[in-house]
Amino acid sequence: MTITAAADGSALGNPGPNGWAWYIDDDNWAAGGSPHGTNNQGELRAVLELLQATAGISEKLMIECDSRYVIDSVTKWMPGWKRKGWRKSDGGPVLNRDLLEGIDEAIRGRDVEFSWVKGHAGHPLNEAADERANAAAKAYQAKQEPRRGPGFTMAVDAGAAAAGSAPIAAAALASSSASTSPAPAAATASAQTTVAEPLWAEASDLLDGLDAPIDDPIVVRLALSSDEHARLRDSAEAQGISLEEALRRLI
Repeated sequence: MTITAAADGSALGNPGPNGWAWYIDDDNWAAGGSPHGTNNQGELRAVLELLQATAGISEKLMIECDSRYVIDSVTKWMPGWKRKGWRKSDGGPVLNRDLLEGIDEAIRGRDVEFSWVKGHAGHPLNEAADERANAAAKAYQAKQEPRRGPGFTMAVDAGAAAAGSAPIAAAALASSSASTSPAPAAATASAQTTVAEPLWAEASDLLDGLDAPIDDPIVVRLALSSDEHARLRDSAEAQGISLEEALRRLI
């Protein structure tokens, strides 16, 4: 079985408010964006988000793109860029390296193929992705929350989905009492794309029953839906901070 999806990006002003979207069908799509970015960043983000959302599948994934830049970057140029320390042939740094590195990691070991389609030419999946990416860019232009979509809702193997979940950094200000073992120095959280329901807690709940002073962080694992993860990431990007800092500011 092959799952076919379209990935597309949009930018108003280029750079300006931008959007991304991937689309499989009306029950499986997602969109997002940022207040400021380029069209190429939106195109790459759409591919990365699609790969992360479908991390748990074993089926082949066919990605339709109307961007030659995206397809050539991933299938032709990236191996050479990596060998040269993410430098182009002229010695300059590769643009959008963070997104490309994310795609390189997310695509590893998977059966993924890219297919170029002409944009605005009536390709149903491409048109649907383009519409949603453009709507997301316009939402950011109007300082509104974009329609995020349902995400990837197809059934996947639970073990594979957990193995393919995308890690995000987090920390909670809490410590154990003198009778408990010391907490790890590093704090992490795990975001999964398939979650039955979101987990919410008041900051005070994390401290319930703890009498010792707050000195060392403890590990807190929080399962996020793909929509929640996207909103957190977009919020962090809009503020110019890390996901870890964005989570801390919520506490």
